[in-house]
Amino acid sequence: MKNKNFIEKELLLVKNFIKDEIIEERSIKDLYRYIFQSDGKGLRAKLSLLSSSKNKRINKKRLELSAVIELLHTATLVHDDVVDNSSVRRGVTSVNKVWSNSHGVLIGDYIYSKAFVLMVQIGKQDILSELAHATNDISKGELIQLDALNNTKIKLNDLENISYYKTGRLFEAAAKSGALLANSDNQFIKNISECAKNLGILFQIKDDLLDYSTDSKKIGKPVFQDLKEGKVTYPFYFAYKNANKAEKLNLESFLGKSNLNEKVAYELIEKLGGIENTELLAATYLKEATHKANLIKDEYIKQEMLKLIILALNRKK
Repeated sequence: MKNKNFIEKELLLVKNFIKDEIIEERSIKDLYRYIFQSDGKGLRAKLSLLSSSKNKRINKKRLELSAVIELLHTATLVHDDVVDNSSVRRGVTSVNKVWSNSHGVLIGDYIYSKAFVLMVQIGKQDILSELAHATNDISKGELIQLDALNNTKIKLNDLENISYYKTGRLFEAAAKSGALLANSDNQFIKNISECAKNLGILFQIKDDLLDYSTDSKKIGKPVFQDLKEGKVTYPFYFAYKNANKAEKLNLESFLGKSNLNEKVAYELIEKLGGIENTELLAATYLKEATHKANLIKDEYIKQEMLKLIILALNRKK
């Protein structure tokens, strides 16, 4: 069980399990194949597998739970693309652009419902409760972000809450539900859940930084999308906070501008400390995630969590 590659092997089994869940109806099958043709990082699924890895007698349920986590994540991505009217996901044209927004909404709903069917089959009330609440919180995060569009008065705490609900919450739930499945002790559940939560927020902060990139091919999606959609994220927030009156007006003119001059926008936001301050914020979550990881007594799980933290910090896409 301690083979360094066993989690990667299990992730392949999870992907195969998801494929086996595809029903024969052609339109669903085609959509499923398209969505899962491009492999993501599988971080949330990996968290579930890691946190449940102490109990070797529940391998089938571990794979099922990891598949549930991956399905929930995928459903949120499909719905996000519809809400944001995104044209690219993981380097390929998004479902809503290949088919339609209606297809995107309905296949997202279908994947959600498939995940909940599998959750019930796992048969643990505490896991069902955790994942149901997490799914609700993810939707809450998206709604809060919609209300924050073009909101230059938004507070840092609000942005951190959005990052938690949108991203950190499912990271947390993946780790916690895996630990619950393995009947782990309360201290392990607490440490790995809080580590995963901070890891997820770090991941989202990095995502916001990557959006302020000059190379869309490298990150696999259009850049400056947040700014073009009127979303105030960390780089803009910190830049706006440091700006004088004239600079504030200039920054405000960037929000929601589809034909944005990306070079001009980047240079101003960087000059005003938007990038640097976002990196400093990321460092605080890195520190907290690392602290919680180091409290985990199982050496293998601890080291794997530390690797995921570094991966989230240093990723380029």
